[in-house]
Amino acid sequence: MTINDRFAPEAGTAPPALGPAELPVWPQYDDGERTALIRALEQGQWWRAGGSEVTSFEREFAAYNGAPYALAVNSGTDALELALRVHGIGPGDEVIVPAFTFISTSLAVQNTGAVPVPADVDPGHQCLTAETARKAATERTRAILPVHMAGHVTDMAALREVADEYGAVVIQDAAHAQGATRDGVLVGADPSIACYSFQNGKLMTAGEGGALTFPDRESYDHAYLLHAVGRPPEDTSYQHVTGGMNARMNEFSGAVLRTQLGRLAGQTATRGERAALLDELLAPVEGLRTQTRDPRITVNPHYMYLLTLDADRFDRQARDRLVELLKERGVPACVNFPPVYRTAGFWAGATESVTADELGARCPEAELIGGRGLWLHHRILLAEPETVRRVAAVVAAAVDEAGR
Repeated sequence: MTINDRFAPEAGTAPPALGPAELPVWPQYDDGERTALIRALEQGQWWRAGGSEVTSFEREFAAYNGAPYALAVNSGTDALELALRVHGIGPGDEVIVPAFTFISTSLAVQNTGAVPVPADVDPGHQCLTAETARKAATERTRAILPVHMAGHVTDMAALREVADEYGAVVIQDAAHAQGATRDGVLVGADPSIACYSFQNGKLMTAGEGGALTFPDRESYDHAYLLHAVGRPPEDTSYQHVTGGMNARMNEFSGAVLRTQLGRLAGQTATRGERAALLDELLAPVEGLRTQTRDPRITVNPHYMYLLTLDADRFDRQARDRLVELLKERGVPACVNFPPVYRTAGFWAGATESVTADELGARCPEAELIGGRGLWLHHRILLAEPETVRRVAAVVAAAVDEAGR
């Protein structure tokens, strides 16, 4: 049986491309967002100090993620930088980051003057592990910054053990993991600061935006001052009690995000069901593997559907060709993030005294995933089961063609 025999209407026949109307659009909105925007507009005050939408969103988002406190900000990148600054991390400090992640994870470290230290990731779930973090740790390590890649919550307890050995802290990059749980524990319930993104492609969005959740009031209060140019919440006389940045979220974004949050749990359940179906359908495809599904991840919101091609059969050009074939045939796909040290932007900030190739030798799995990996947009996981089956057929045929 060929790859296409399992999916195509006739043996050996390539499945038809998906039409533009066959997959759900993203972002999604309805009258809920319209009503929320008008509500924010008619407050007469459009920034958080005079309105109620951002404050209400923070309270609702904290509860959704199991945290006592949340702070809304203007981007996930700023959320990461704020978390680092709350812990006093700056020049001379090292922060362990996964080599396979979006550049914001390392960029936020460099924005504080600290040095990001890329560590390799697990080949299955593609997250930082305690083993790879320990290999990268030094006496200068002040923090470990794992990414819950595509919604897969990494083993925080194991990473905390490594951090404790070095007197460091753990900060969660939960940009992909709103509402995610491991062993039934929400990401916000972990005793660490977690950082989230609401950029246009994220699981809930206002076009841009971010948030942090906090385990205690002290860290929340510190972050609030930093995100509001050092001003306390009730200040009316310019009492800038500390340094900081302007990372405040506006009332329109807060209003939209409240509505987006209201439909997130239902969408998460749907994506979980469709991801399991797609896993089953793609399992027979030779040379292709999906992200590992650890049974300890009790809620995975599935921000991206990650795929990796076998290096023995496919080169980088075949991966690129596969992505182009998928896009031509109506499946929204993108190449994986390159390892952070394979970008020019990484070398514009503070780094270790090493070369990109030396880091590549240290991070072979990130090299493979960055060069042979791709992802499908999470909106395919909101489609009806029959459409998901058609997506699988298109992927299988495209893999076969790219490998010739």
